[in-house]
Amino acid sequence: MKAFILAGGEGTRLRPYTYATPKPMLPIGGKPILQYVIENIKRAGIKDYLLTVGYLHEQITNYFGNGSKFDVRIEYAIENEKMNTAGSVLPHADKVNSTFIVAMGDHITNIDIKKMIEHHKKTGAIATIALLQHQIPIQFGMAEVENGLVTGFKEKPILNHLYNVAIYVFEPEIFKYIKSKEDFAKDVFPRMLKKGEKISAFIFDDVWFDIGQVSEYERLNEEFETSKLLKDLGSKK
Repeated sequence: MKAFILAGGEGTRLRPYTYATPKPMLPIGGKPILQYVIENIKRAGIKDYLLTVGYLHEQITNYFGNGSKFDVRIEYAIENEKMNTAGSVLPHADKVNSTFIVAMGDHITNIDIKKMIEHHKKTGAIATIALLQHQIPIQFGMAEVENGLVTGFKEKPILNHLYNVAIYVFEPEIFKYIKSKEDFAKDVFPRMLKKGEKISAFIFDDVWFDIGQVSEYERLNEEFETSKLLKDLGSKK
């Protein structure tokens, strides 16, 4: 099974850190974010990777090489322009003939990829999306209104949301829904739903970090020193 990891972004919101370092190579707890991504997917037994790279890509290729020091096989696709998530994998359709993974190279998570693949295969869908379960407590009472009349109240309810964390399991048939430079969430998935295609949801509530801003990056590095959860995440092989 092959995993595509998209690692070509500039990480503009993390400047000045990303002026000299691509976001996937920013260190957390002593090693780059991208290494956490590869190590977590590898736990599912996946050894073949294609990394799409662009901005300051030499730092990525020099560090990971052919993947042998991480006991995986890595090849690279260098992008000279923004291709978006689906557009990045489209040129490589000939490299897959069975189930494959797509993940971002700048998120840290301990999601169980093996369980996600098993779930995907049971559903028979050509696409499965990892959805992070997140609860938001509301500090006020909420009124329910219908036809201009109050029908009830909910005191300080908890709202449940499912976040698309951009980790996907696909069958090769997904490529017939992708066009050049498209995004999965904005373009491909809506097109699939319109055509009546089934998209499976893999819901999880484990660790997931999107280090999108300087304050988040600095806080995560500080917490790494004291958080057993983060240390365990970093030490798993």
